Amino acid sequence: MVISITNADDNQDLHYTFASRYVRTSLPRYKMPDQPIPKEAAYQIIHDELMLDGNPRLNLASFVTTWMEPECDKLIMSSINKNYVDMDDYPVTTELQNRCVNMIAHLFHAPVGEHDTAVGVGTVGSSEAIMLAGLAFKRKWQAKRKALGKTYDRPNIVTGSNVQVCWEKFASYFEVDLKEVKLKEGYYVMDPVKAVEMVDENTICVATILGSTMTGEFEDVKLLNDLLMEKNKETGWDTPIHVDAASGGFVAPFLYPDIEWDFRLPLVKSINVSGHKYGLVYAGIGWVVWRTKEDLPDELVFHINYLGTDQPTFTLNFSKGSSQIIAQYYQFIRLGFEGYKDIMMNCSKNTRTLKEGLQKTGRFDIISKDIGVPLLAFSLKDSSRYSVFDISESLRRFGWIVPAYTMPPDAQHISVLRVVVREDFSCSLADRLIADIVKVVNELEAAPPTDNSISVHNSEASEHNVREMQKGITKYWRRFAHGKKTSSVC
Repeated sequence: MVISITNADDNQDLHYTFASRYVRTSLPRYKMPDQPIPKEAAYQIIHDELMLDGNPRLNLASFVTTWMEPECDKLIMSSINKNYVDMDDYPVTTELQNRCVNMIAHLFHAPVGEHDTAVGVGTVGSSEAIMLAGLAFKRKWQAKRKALGKTYDRPNIVTGSNVQVCWEKFASYFEVDLKEVKLKEGYYVMDPVKAVEMVDENTICVATILGSTMTGEFEDVKLLNDLLMEKNKETGWDTPIHVDAASGGFVAPFLYPDIEWDFRLPLVKSINVSGHKYGLVYAGIGWVVWRTKEDLPDELVFHINYLGTDQPTFTLNFSKGSSQIIAQYYQFIRLGFEGYKDIMMNCSKNTRTLKEGLQKTGRFDIISKDIGVPLLAFSLKDSSRYSVFDISESLRRFGWIVPAYTMPPDAQHISVLRVVVREDFSCSLADRLIADIVKVVNELEAAPPTDNSISVHNSEASEHNVREMQKGITKYWRRFAHGKKTSSVC
């Protein structure tokens, strides 16, 4: 959820134009109105306000799917009134979720027999999936420590500082220390060697990312597994690995099948993946699968019977819609392995088109790698006159939402722009974006320099200029955060 805020400068009433055909009185903005209004007026008021939102198709900040086939849209609308938790009432929907879990488990090479049932669950997104996986690791670690008569009050997770914010939430909400491997310029993912060095007897797992949010790069899960196996052998520990494959889980199997990152590695005990990213489903579906039943403690699985029959459940919430689960199953059977592969290959091709176009301008350094999630992260070669934040803000007048941000510690002096290439981002749109970026850059170069457009790489910049740059960045992000869009969907 997003914490609600109100703007003290806002008019407390809503005013509208076309809805006045149905109703003439204004509506309170932050209080429920006393009387009902015609349905046509309610629709028109909301419709007109939503016109000021950005275009989802041009929102290149988000990994989340913004287009699906009309046939799937029909399935979504026909099941939008089904509460998934009513498993006894909607047994077919439950069966479709179980099929999805098994398909994903086989895709990730889980040791599941042809007629065995995989262990996993559908979630609202990867954030919930990570919470569930983290809880499983914590409980297993605590149980083992109790059995050995050792303390169990200071669990920790080792990960890179490039993790998505949901890992920080898990650590804070469930009282787990987060030990972060810092990044460095030119290396923007977790270093497996440093990660294993940070592992101690209180480490419940090492969390590695398949598809960094910052650059799309895959972390070296194979090397991490090998190094951690050696340390476990030396120490007698059994520290496991969780793979956060929110972005890359539906990319790697189709584009890079030879990369070992999943359950082919013995220390990988659980994997989460976002169905609403490259799983090609609208926002609201994630998945977590475990290697075996033994990796999910029984104490975390609740059983309820007040909906009609005994129903096992392992979720953080209770009620949730069925539409996204049905949509995921639609995509799996509609596309199959080859269909997903074709789409991912096309995304990769459009990423290369964008990369080549930006390289031809001679103004940008490409930060992202060729192997990874289809996205392009790039920085300015010369930011002495304008910054990536200026480019991001200027692109909005063309409708593009392209985020600019600083890298995590210890590479926070690097500022980049990032374009996520989804299925609905065509080669033609890539060409249009390149043209608009060139237009914006030419305008910025022709404009007089601003106080805060100094180079972040200039070590001789005065403290005054640094403060001015920080003020400019803060001003930009405050305006961005108080607007209508955020881009941290998981």
